[in-house]
Amino acid sequence: MSTAPRPQHWCLMRLDDNGNEFVVREGLSRAAAEALAREFEARGHKQSYWARPQPPASRDEQ
Repeated sequence: MSTAPRPQHWCLMRLDDNGNEFVVREGLSRAAAEALAREFEARGHKQSYWARPQPPASRDEQ
């Protein structure tokens, strides 16, 4: 049985005006998450966007 690590997924995060963090989209590659963050930031929204590694799913979610 192979124990190779599963590919790392990334998510796009948003920080709203009240300091709340939200997942905007998940299951992305790092490049796709970073590209979306740049795209949203370029639109001039007040919120901040960034890419971060997506936490592994719990066994209950698999």
